[in-house]
Amino acid sequence: MGLPLVYHPAYSVPLPDGHRFPMQKFRLLKERLEQLELARPGQIHQPLPVPRRWLELVHGRSYHEAFARGRLSRQELRRIGLPVSWPLVRRSWLAVGGTVLTARLALRHGLACHLAGGTHHAFPLHGSGFCIFNDLAVAARVLLAEGRVRQVLVVDLDVHQGDGTAAIFAGDPRVFTFSMHGASNFPLHKQVSDRDLALEDGVADDVYLQALGRTLPDLLAQIRPDLVLYNAGVDPHRDDRLGRLQLSDDGLYRRDWMVIDAALRRHIPVATVIGGGYDDLAALVERHTLVVRAAHALARIHGTEPGRSCPVTDGPHPGKR
Repeated sequence: MGLPLVYHPAYSVPLPDGHRFPMQKFRLLKERLEQLELARPGQIHQPLPVPRRWLELVHGRSYHEAFARGRLSRQELRRIGLPVSWPLVRRSWLAVGGTVLTARLALRHGLACHLAGGTHHAFPLHGSGFCIFNDLAVAARVLLAEGRVRQVLVVDLDVHQGDGTAAIFAGDPRVFTFSMHGASNFPLHKQVSDRDLALEDGVADDVYLQALGRTLPDLLAQIRPDLVLYNAGVDPHRDDRLGRLQLSDDGLYRRDWMVIDAALRRHIPVATVIGGGYDDLAALVERHTLVVRAAHALARIHGTEPGRSCPVTDGPHPGKR
């Protein structure tokens, strides 16, 4: 059957002409992976909308009901940057459900990829930066509540700091947040992750990968997570409109390989989400294939395929230090 992929046709919804969020990338990514024979029908898992009780492990009812019923203020909508419609409400609930499903599949098979997700600017009571609900936070809280994991590591390599995720888990030792991002990029006011690596504008492949290589293996050894939630945003690319870093396609691929391989070598399951990226659609979609390409190759190398179980390991989990 191959590498588990999670996708729903409702992920791409209409937006006004000229809107800068590339909403069609989700559909085009799935189609491109099919062309590359990296997405076959047996691999694709379709999520259900996230149940309200799961969403409320992170987000207050007053907020998600106001969003769903079109009652957010103009200021709140401006902060999110997306016009609310019923299709957007539905896709928001589906995408969170998709990341939860991806995390479950990763625990079952060792590795799984969501063809959406990474809405890391969403806070418990407000959205921001095209992010309405924080899918990684909800997935972590669901699995923790169910006792499926005891320690989670969020590896956020989107060029923008995962500020919402950092704030949500600031007092929760069961989730360690690691964000490697542009120092001068959005958001203006950064939160404090458990580990932040803030990079100056213009950093290219070698410096970026060296910094990641010095940090990630030590975190995996210290945290000993039961699951890695990996935000593989492609906006560190040198051609990204909002990025300010200088990574190449090869640099992004090597980055994704490094993260997934480092975890799988330690028998730690990995669930990936695609995160941000802002460029012409064809180029952007090609970049988003990179994490799936790397995952596909590493699934073969490490033997992570349907039928392989990745149980929670025994022993102490030191968590945040």
